[in-house]
Amino acid sequence: MVWTPLHAKIHRTIRSRHLFERNQRLLIAVSGGQDSLCLIKLLLDLQSKWGWNLGIAHCDHRWRSDSEANAHHVENLAKTWDTSFYLETANEPINSEAAGRDWRYQALSAIAQTNNYQYIVTGHTASDRAETLLYNLIRGTGADGLQALTWQRPLTTGIMLVRPLLEITRSQTEQFCHEFKLPIWEDSTNQDLQYARNRIRQELLPYLRENFNPQVESALAQTAELLQAEVEYLEKAAQELREKAMSWGVGYEENSLTPLLPLRLNRRVLQKAPLALQRRVMRQILQQILTDAASFEHIEKLTALIRAPNRSQTDPFPGGAIAQVQGDWICLK
Repeated sequence: MVWTPLHAKIHRTIRSRHLFERNQRLLIAVSGGQDSLCLIKLLLDLQSKWGWNLGIAHCDHRWRSDSEANAHHVENLAKTWDTSFYLETANEPINSEAAGRDWRYQALSAIAQTNNYQYIVTGHTASDRAETLLYNLIRGTGADGLQALTWQRPLTTGIMLVRPLLEITRSQTEQFCHEFKLPIWEDSTNQDLQYARNRIRQELLPYLRENFNPQVESALAQTAELLQAEVEYLEKAAQELREKAMSWGVGYEENSLTPLLPLRLNRRVLQKAPLALQRRVMRQILQQILTDAASFEHIEKLTALIRAPNRSQTDPFPGGAIAQVQGDWICLK
């Protein structure tokens, strides 16, 4: 086995960030593109050092005419590497990025649960992280959206989603694949500029590289990394503040952590806190009572009640809940 600087970097990353334990079962999501081929090659080469049991999973969205051939290509690679292969094919073609991502994670989770894999591993890179940060920034988001992709997160009970390549750029995975002559399957949809992410990849990032910073992808990925730690800290601090300020009117639903209305928040406790924490508390509250994500406007009108005159109230939130000031309390009912 040829040991490259990329092998050493990923080996150190996995160890220092505690992404995997030894002798675990890892399910690798392989599309056939350069990032996933780089990922599976690295993990196969590191397998003897860690004692992993690796499996390859491929999800056929049926959104390209060559998707079946793509699946056979990945299956043949798995046979060549003597690695277990799992294929999930969509019942109907999936035509949106968001729907495709949701279906893909559901499919991978089902494969992992059925076959006792503890980890699902994807080939997301620093380039993906930079694109996600830009995409969310353009749409309008707070620090939570700008932290972009995280190194790991629970996907379902007992299964962790892990992204070991978040410090590796797409140009590095391409170079690695060429170096080891890995057969990349070119995805034609990556060139389709009707998708916003492709326009960011094909047009915006090259412009930023040429005119502002040749290392813009790494710089943005580092920004996302810094924000991730800060978001984790702020979320924990906001949760502690919310618990101090909170008083339930009725209690919790049976077998649920979702509070029942009416719900009360002590304004005197909240008034002592910085605005950043006040907003996070309100967002956490709204996440519990709204079916969809809370908008900036929702958070702001609830936060404004912390210092509003007595008897002030909001107009109804989606679902009909109203917040009203009653002395030292903000009451949602």
